[in-house]
Amino acid sequence: MQFPFIKSALALAIAVTATGAVASSLDKHDRAKSVHKKETYFERVSTFPVYQNLAPDENTTDATAAEISAASQDGKVVYYSNSPRGRIGMIDIADPAAPVAAGFLPLAGEPTSVAVTGDYLLVAVNTSSSYTTPGGVLSVYSIDNPLQPQWVADLDMGGQPDAIAISPDGRYAAVVIENERDEDFDDGLIPQQPAGYLKIITTKGKPSKWKVRQVELTGYAEIAPDDPEPEYVAISRLNIAAVSLQENNHLILVDLRRGMVINEFSAGSVDLFGVDTQENDVIEPLDNILNRRREPDSVAWLNDWWVVTANEGDYEDADGVEGGSRGFTIFSPFGHARYESGSSMEHDFIRIGHYPESRSENKGIEPESVTTGHYGKADYLFVGAERGNAVAVYKVAAFAKPKLHQILPSTIGPEGILTIPSRNLVVVSSEEDSADDGFRSTVSIYQYGAKAANYPEIMSDPKQLIPWSALSGMVADNHRANILYAVPDSYYAQSRIFKVKVAKNGPAIIKEALVLSKDGDTVDYDLEGIAQRSDGSFWLVSEGNGGSRPNLLIKTAADGTVMEEINLPDGVIDKQISNGFEGVAVTGSGENERVLVAFQREWKGDPENHVRIGVYNPSNNHWGFLYYPLDVAQEDAWVGLSELSAIDDHNFVVIERDNQQGDKAQLKRLYRFSIDGLTPAAEGGNFPVVSKTVVHDLLPDLKATGGWVLDKVEGTAITKKGEVYVVTDNDGVDDSSGETRFMHLGKLFR
Repeated sequence: MQFPFIKSALALAIAVTATGAVASSLDKHDRAKSVHKKETYFERVSTFPVYQNLAPDENTTDATAAEISAASQDGKVVYYSNSPRGRIGMIDIADPAAPVAAGFLPLAGEPTSVAVTGDYLLVAVNTSSSYTTPGGVLSVYSIDNPLQPQWVADLDMGGQPDAIAISPDGRYAAVVIENERDEDFDDGLIPQQPAGYLKIITTKGKPSKWKVRQVELTGYAEIAPDDPEPEYVAISRLNIAAVSLQENNHLILVDLRRGMVINEFSAGSVDLFGVDTQENDVIEPLDNILNRRREPDSVAWLNDWWVVTANEGDYEDADGVEGGSRGFTIFSPFGHARYESGSSMEHDFIRIGHYPESRSENKGIEPESVTTGHYGKADYLFVGAERGNAVAVYKVAAFAKPKLHQILPSTIGPEGILTIPSRNLVVVSSEEDSADDGFRSTVSIYQYGAKAANYPEIMSDPKQLIPWSALSGMVADNHRANILYAVPDSYYAQSRIFKVKVAKNGPAIIKEALVLSKDGDTVDYDLEGIAQRSDGSFWLVSEGNGGSRPNLLIKTAADGTVMEEINLPDGVIDKQISNGFEGVAVTGSGENERVLVAFQREWKGDPENHVRIGVYNPSNNHWGFLYYPLDVAQEDAWVGLSELSAIDDHNFVVIERDNQQGDKAQLKRLYRFSIDGLTPAAEGGNFPVVSKTVVHDLLPDLKATGGWVLDKVEGTAITKKGEVYVVTDNDGVDDSSGETRFMHLGKLFR
């Protein structure tokens, strides 16, 4: 449907107001570039686990979530929707580096969104009895005291509410009434009645007197025009609401003052090049997807002129065609795609190890949330990837392409992004929660003002597209102090060795990936350790699973060709459990070469809290063993080894850690031990016990970036100059945040 006279008015009104704003923004951008040559960045300062906001009589393992958030006028209290618990949680962020649980508001339904206008907190509450009889209210609370909201009114929405937006001048609130489809009915195909619509609330006077109007959204989209399912809404300074119809692949602009649609257009489709579409345990961004519907989820205004969409996709039609273009788009208000990210955002996530290979056949990193904010003298665009578990931050100017500024790591399933420019803060709420798996829903807080981006700490070469993730072992080059080698574990097929270059400033860079081969074919090991031999070739260890996959010591050429696979003696194999080889180190050469292998946990018959250090002599194929004494694990946890590195011919360092993460983590340490004077015993003998000394507690390092403490500290490298590096395993972004810490600890050994 066309609105020529309205489009003319739209063009005139927006052009006069927004062109000035755009020009002003561009001028500011140019002035900022000329005066401030150094960039300013966002850095994470804290991560709040949502379960800490449970009542004293509730179980801390109960499922929680943080989905959409809003802040009080002074920016010191964050309100977030917690759908599983049917409540709004509150966090006191007066000190953003030390957020404090501030309780919650119980609701008579499911909260779907939350917003603040002036001294009022607005909560969209879904009270639907079924998909066919949707219902909901907009609950209004007075927040004269931000930490003690008081209910004042419920406004009937007539259907199932979803997103809320507040106009910049505070005159209007807009609520999309989605009336979502039943995905179990008719294969989830639309149309399914009743249709969705938009509610406009004029927030003048007492909330009980607020005027509520309804704007119909039917008749516009080409896909199911009689069943619009509005997903998200954003409002410009001109009081024009942009509404996304995700399943309908459409956008609608509504003049809130007049309560009428002034433009509408299809979100269109895009061709994607260089993406991974096969879930084959290998990240292979080699495929093309043509004519993929964008299907925008969240929407935001940029400079009050451009409409930005996060193209998550949420619909598969009767022909099996799926939407979601794995990126974001910037539209003019007339429907012209001014900028399309294409595959670039996903490529950026691949480079930092955040690509979820298990979602390749679906929608990749799934950009879901988008918002904008003005910080310092620049405008920024924030795009959250629900499956990539991070927020991409772009620096934007009026007539220039968005430029990737940095990527902020989150926990699992970032759902909402809240900007608080008045306090130089950004708040990201992540909804995924599983106490049994060790990860929890969180609210992460980032502060603007850092002089450098502190994430990623390791990435692949910006000039190449080298996929990587799940780093599980590491070693330094024998001769070059700035070169390391790392290996991934069995999360991925086609085992490989990554060549890493480190520098004094900036992230470590993965420069090359050597794919291992045996007899001309790729191999699939569970690599957990790597050591470099004196001639530049490597020893690797592959962890067994206690059954079909054996524990192997593997010798490879410098180019990754497998030269030999070495098994343990039969008597030792009989005692194996699933936690096997976990690190390897080598000393000497020729007849004096010795290979040490760390076992992660006790095997059958081993004394409690004692694990094996295997010592292999390549010259005669002889295995001997020592015992390493583990620290005692806390309740409901275990402790084991996860790396072994040589300091010299007699002294070694291990990573000893528990299997806990977040605020449950207690033990992540580097220990040193010596084998000087000890003779490894053959199987059946009395294994000497090494003595250990604490070298470094890694917990402070893991907590230093304000994030969720990671579980798997997996790799250590000691350079020829004595510099120590430690890396964590991100589990391939599967039930994991995907964050990788690459920590430079300096010189720990003389």
